[in-house]
Parts: sequence; C-alpha cells; structure tokens
Amino acid sequence: MFDTFRRGRGAVLTIALAAGLVAAGGGVASATQARSTDQSAAMGVRRGIIPTRGTVRAAAAGNIEYHGGPIQQHPKVFLVFWGRQWRSDPNGVQSYMTDYFQGLGQPDDAWSTVTSQYDGQGVSPTFGTSVLGGVWVDTGRSAPAQATAAQIAAEARRGMRHFGLTPDINVEIFVLSPQGTHPDGFGLPSAGFCAWHSETGGLPFVNQPYVLDAGESCGADLVAGPLDGFSITGGHEYLEAVTDPDASTGWLASDGEENADKCAWMGLHTITLSTGTFAVQPTWSNEVHGCAG
Repeated sequence: MFDTFRRGRGAVLTIALAAGLVAAGGGVASATQARSTDQSAAMGVRRGIIPTRGTVRAAAAGNIEYHGGPIQQHPKVFLVFWGRQWRSDPNGVQSYMTDYFQGLGQPDDAWSTVTSQYDGQGVSPTFGTSVLGGVWVDTGRSAPAQATAAQIAAEARRGMRHFGLTPDINVEIFVLSPQGTHPDGFGLPSAGFCAWHSETGGLPFVNQPYVLDAGESCGADLVAGPLDGFSITGGHEYLEAVTDPDASTGWLASDGEENADKCAWMGLHTITLSTGTFAVQPTWSNEVHGCAG
C-alpha cells in the first residue's frame, strides 16, 4: 500500500505504508506486553502535556521511576495529516515532519536512544532503523475547527485502520491538525498547551496541533526556523510515548511527569539526521541524573 503527497515545490513523496506491520516479522513487535487499563476505553488520560513556554512549572527533583506498565520496544510512528485543509501546505509542515521521523531511529540518531536505558516488563526500546511507519493525508473531510479529545482519538483509530494496523502498544499515531484549528482547545486562552499524548483502546496516539499558529509560545523560530515547534513538541510527545505508552503506567517522576516533561523548553538545540537538521529539546536520563540527548 502506498500514499503519495506533495512536498516542497511540487516534488512528490511516496512512502510505503506498513499494512500488516504489526504482524509478526513486520518490524513492530506485537502487543504482548500486559496493559493495566481497559482495552475498550475510548480514550485514556491526556499525558505529557507540553505547556506553552513561560508556563512550565519546576519539575520534581530525582529520577523517574517505573510503574509496572509496558514500554515501546520497537517504536513506529504513523503520521495522519487530518483534513482536506492539508491540500494546501504553504509552510512545508508535511515535508518537515515526514523527514524528521524518517530520520529518527536510524544509526545517526543519538537522541531517541536516550530512552534505551528504560526497561519495562523485560524489554527496552531498541533503534537502528527509521521509526516512521507511514504517512497519510486524510482529505476525505475537513478537520473540525475545535475537535474534542474524543474526535482526535477517533481520527487516530481511523488512521490505524487506514494503515491496516491493529491496536499495538508499539505504535504511535500522530494526529496533525491543520492551520487555524483548535484541537482540544489548542490556542484558546484557557488551553495553555502545545501538544499531548494518550491512548485509545490500546493504541497510543498524539494530539499534534498546528503549533506554528501559536508562534514562539510553542517553539516557532526558537532555534533554527519557523517550524522548530513541530519537532520540539512532536519529539517531546514521541519520546514520552516510548517510555509511557499506556498513559501513567510506565516511567514517571514522583509528581507524575514523564521523561520529556522534566526537560520541557530546556536546552533547545538541533540534531542532524540523515534527512536533515531539526530542533529538539533533551529528555530525562536516569543514567546522568539530568537532561540528555
């Protein structure tokens, strides 16, 4: 199965989508790790909420601790660009995020591998090949102007079905909303967040708003360019889903914060991958008792 979309100035990018990737031998481990929450739940709790800059509270001192749940052994990220609004992409977000996740996980990625120190139920995250499993521009309908959390979860499940997947703790579905929308209230005065992750029926997913709309408060132009916020906030949620995919059962600090929460908006820098250079934040490392990567 293949999906094609435009990138850059008219070039066409085609990515082989991993239909059946969750099957044995397909590159994503099957969901054999135990889950502590109801598999039939429509959506779990919001976790790893990255607040807007300037609203970050002090993190609890000390390392993060294991709480008995699963972690992702072989993370695979599937990008869902939600809505016919994505037929126009003047800022090149589709290309940027595709290149970002295509590069992550490969041998030159020393950033994701910080999570390899964390084990759960006898497994640890392993890398060596791209974490990108597939890309879908879902133009079948417009994304809602103010999607609820339940609608975002439903789009994640829709993406799962499109890719031919079944619920798997190793999979992360990124639901990327288009410009000018407010998924779960993003960008509204009372929201105060840039992104978050959760799970729906055993499927980890990420609410990735169009953070460029929030400007510097969600990372724009803080390191290398206007799209910095997408890789900073998307990377934040990606790393947290690796170590706490079944929200609140994996690796957490004493105050409930996850690995990337403890380093939110700190030490922003770029990493160079085979697919380009991207802005990121570090994540917590118990080995160094501080932020790393």
